[in-house]
Amino acid sequence: QVQLVESGGGLVQAGGSLRLSCAASRNIFDINAMGWYRQAPGEKRVLVAEITSGGSTNYVDSVKGRFTISRDNAENTVYLQMNSLKPEDTAVYLCNARRGSLNYWGLGTQVTVSS
Repeated sequence: QVQLVESGGGLVQAGGSLRLSCAASRNIFDINAMGWYRQAPGEKRVLVAEITSGGSTNYVDSVKGRFTISRDNAENTVYLQMNSLKPEDTAVYLCNARRGSLNYWGLGTQVTVSS
């Protein structure tokens, strides 16, 4: 079992930046991948970025070149640096940890980008 707590969301103007953090309650050495998903009102939850235990990363096309995911195993934390934010990035961002077939979720943090 692992608890995930997100932070760093907020209101920002288009073109601005935010850095999201996801703190895990324990060592994440056995977590295969950690990722950030987002869910806008009335829409399904979608993967934004993912990083494996080996450091490989994967991004949805719409954020490539703007968002960067990183992982600090010593701090049991995953970050999402978001630059050049657009109004369409507005959503609740949720942290995910995947271990085998198990998925753990945080409660999410709201990101709102004004035009």
